Amino acid sequence: MDLFDLLQNHAAIFLLLLTRTTGIFIIAPFFGSQNIPQTFRVAMAILMAIVLFPVVDKATTAAAPPTVLAYGGAVLSELFIGWLIGYVAYISFSAIHMAGKMMDMQVGFSIVNVMDPTSGQQIPLIGSFLYNLTLIIFMMTNGHHMIVAALAESFKLVPVLGMSANPNLSLMIRDFTAGIFSTGMKIALPVTFAVLLTNVSLGILARTMPQLNIFVVGIPMHIIIGLFVLSIVIPFYVLFLDVLFNELYAHVSAALKALAP
Repeated sequence: MDLFDLLQNHAAIFLLLLTRTTGIFIIAPFFGSQNIPQTFRVAMAILMAIVLFPVVDKATTAAAPPTVLAYGGAVLSELFIGWLIGYVAYISFSAIHMAGKMMDMQVGFSIVNVMDPTSGQQIPLIGSFLYNLTLIIFMMTNGHHMIVAALAESFKLVPVLGMSANPNLSLMIRDFTAGIFSTGMKIALPVTFAVLLTNVSLGILARTMPQLNIFVVGIPMHIIIGLFVLSIVIPFYVLFLDVLFNELYAHVSAALKALAP
């Protein structure tokens, strides 16, 4: 049986597979970037679904739902699985955003925003720099390949029409989302601590030299100290990304296992 016959005889299963594949193009890093044309993302989703379909259809034993309402529920469940893979991957990049905003607030760049083409939102300067650096390293380490591999592996862990409701999944997503704040604090801690020491030093200086205008001295000093510390910790930040990406892949695997029947 050739591919055309498979698509003709099992169109319902193919559409469900396509729906799950489309889920990662909604929010996943790189795949869900707003600067990628929508037509290109749709074409990539269809191409990936065609490549995966013969293998998935061969392993699928469940029949398509007989009613439109049941099939609509199946479409939503498949879309949720794809979205979940992209969301768990996006959480790590949200932590980078938060760390950048904290650094910008401490350094004094919080009022200077630039347009981020990948998300279509305005983000601060250091946040934009860290996010783009993270995305480049993510691509260089084949992180986008790992997302595609997670999508293919999801059909083994959670077959088409095989998702089971797990009450612990909401708690798991809550813990993953809460990790944004802890991870962001860890990334921003060196710059935040350096600026804190600078403020303490300026406070002591203001007490000993009341005639010195601390506000005039403090603003450029915050920028100089913040950028200097950031330039020092960048090599360690790259090493930290290796740990962050490993956690990303582990979280995606754990989320899929929670949906397994």
